[in-house]
Amino acid sequence: MWDRNQMAERAGRELQDGWYVNLGIGIPTLVANYIPAGINVTLQSENGMLGMGPFPFEGEEDPDLINAGKQTITELPRHVHKKGDHQSGFDGKPLLAAALQGHDVGLVSEAGMPAVADPGSSVVRAAHDLGLTVVPLVGPVSLLLALAASGLNGQNFAFVGYLPQDAAERAARLKQLESLALKTGQTQMWIETPYRNAAMLSGLLQSLQGGTRLAIASGLTLPSARIQSHTVAQWKKGLQGPDGHTPAVYAIGP
Repeated sequence: MWDRNQMAERAGRELQDGWYVNLGIGIPTLVANYIPAGINVTLQSENGMLGMGPFPFEGEEDPDLINAGKQTITELPRHVHKKGDHQSGFDGKPLLAAALQGHDVGLVSEAGMPAVADPGSSVVRAAHDLGLTVVPLVGPVSLLLALAASGLNGQNFAFVGYLPQDAAERAARLKQLESLALKTGQTQMWIETPYRNAAMLSGLLQSLQGGTRLAIASGLTLPSARIQSHTVAQWKKGLQGPDGHTPAVYAIGP
């Protein structure tokens, strides 16, 4: 009789390069340890984390990184899963076989707008290449909600995805974005993983000029939603930023 690890290893052999795989509670969580060499897959935990890596070694656990079973996990390097898939080379056509047979196919995401704040561009591009009709559905998009409620320039703005995780690299990128915003008037927007909200706010207050306006919107469309827009100087007076459990959208401008 196979043990849990043998079953996970056998399941891992079914994975194909370029797949996005949701791992449920229990034995499926072990599959992260058995990705075949040369196979690049993006793993998602049922708690919504995209880009999950294998279990950490003893002594390297991060209590803020857990799967749906409350087990500590690791996160893959940011470039693996947070730069979008519009230039990834991933062939999305096999995912659209049902659409070619006349069925409706939906592209959904667990936490962000597909093909904008989350992957999906490769599938949309494949649909166009196959001659399929692409229909975006109406619904709340946190980026536009945050922009509309920020008081910043909504006629000229850029969404830049995620900022570097390294503190020094993040500070350099923030100064670059601030310079662009102040020079052109273009609002600069990005998102961040909830457990890094505190580090992001700290980096913002250390890197930006006092007169730059910083808007942070979290928990949008929820009763607990918070939207704050103040100058950096005002933020430094002790204003409280988003908690470590709620996704947030950040925006800066003059």
